[in-house]
Amino acid sequence: MLSQCARATLLEETRFRVDYPNSAPRRIKIIALDTPADAVVRRLATRPWNAATFMTRAGAGQSQAFGDWLKNLSGEAVNLLDQVGAADLVATVSTAGEDTEDVAIIAEACHRRRITLTALVIDPVAIPEPLLLKTMTPLRAHASMLVVAKGEDYVETMLTALRA
Repeated sequence: MLSQCARATLLEETRFRVDYPNSAPRRIKIIALDTPADAVVRRLATRPWNAATFMTRAGAGQSQAFGDWLKNLSGEAVNLLDQVGAADLVATVSTAGEDTEDVAIIAEACHRRRITLTALVIDPVAIPEPLLLKTMTPLRAHASMLVVAKGEDYVETMLTALRA
């Protein structure tokens, strides 16, 4: 008597095989929220990814409208609502000690489109807790998942785990 594994390899059993991948790559939008995170996101963008799009915020003093709040890594303005609407998940990357108040704008766009927001915080070694809390408090209010990453490698590992 053949085992189930052996039976599955028989010619008559091939009609039951699925000829396509079991899941499509997730369309993840990754947004740097501060200057140090921008450098990390740019380095990560050079690696091979499934369906990830890397962006950064337009910067201080820029208009806070959804239409021009983000820019791609080439520096061109992109519409936040369009980007979020085309996503399965939005992930922000920020650095401990930096201001993350702007995450509320991304959270509003995610809420409108019913897209999950994940926040990744890069925690440099030995940063004082008040600086870490300054960054984490606004993120905690809006993100479905908040991860404090011990370095850039952990951010890459998280994005891989999210199937970016």
